[in-house]
Amino acid sequence: MSRSPVANATNTPRWRRRAEARPEEILDAALEEFTSRGFDAARMEDIAKRAGLSKAAIYLYFPSKVALLEALIEAKVGPLAANVQQIAAAGAADPKTALRMLATAAAFRLNDPNLFSVPRLVIGISGRFPEIAKYYREHVVEKARGALETLIEAAMAKGQIRRADTSAVVRAFIGPLFFEAMWTHVLGGETALNEPQNLIEQQFDVLLSGLEPRA
Repeated sequence: MSRSPVANATNTPRWRRRAEARPEEILDAALEEFTSRGFDAARMEDIAKRAGLSKAAIYLYFPSKVALLEALIEAKVGPLAANVQQIAAAGAADPKTALRMLATAAAFRLNDPNLFSVPRLVIGISGRFPEIAKYYREHVVEKARGALETLIEAAMAKGQIRRADTSAVVRAFIGPLFFEAMWTHVLGGETALNEPQNLIEQQFDVLLSGLEPRA
């Protein structure tokens, strides 16, 4: 007698999914394990178990915890840097508006505590794993910073903001958002991220008042 479709579905192991879906499941499991236990204490076998795989199977995808964290950086934070680059390229005609769009989008995204979990991991272990800090800097920070510098230079060239040290302007642009994310998601302070539009309006008022073209 053939078994019913319901019975077959019930007895199918939950981890038996498409092979191409497994790397994403492994990364989600790794992030949960790193967050709950810490990067140093997390073990590959526990990540594999959380993902529904054998320890041997996980090594087919990722040879080490460092490789897992690098992949997490690419998967969870890398797209944000790519988005900054795309907005910067599209906003060359009106760089000041593009900068405001970038800040607003970042404020809305930073309201999600899951988004900041990977940067928080990297910050926590950067002293012991400088290669991870370097990887994050090269694959996320420098890409986003380069795009911002391009926009700021374009805004100066168009006379939308006055001439100033580009590196200093980038830091003034990023600093308040980074502080707010740290204050909210790491230090547990009261947040302004629940009103991201208001936060950005205030930030731009302070920043742009200092950068208004001078006679």
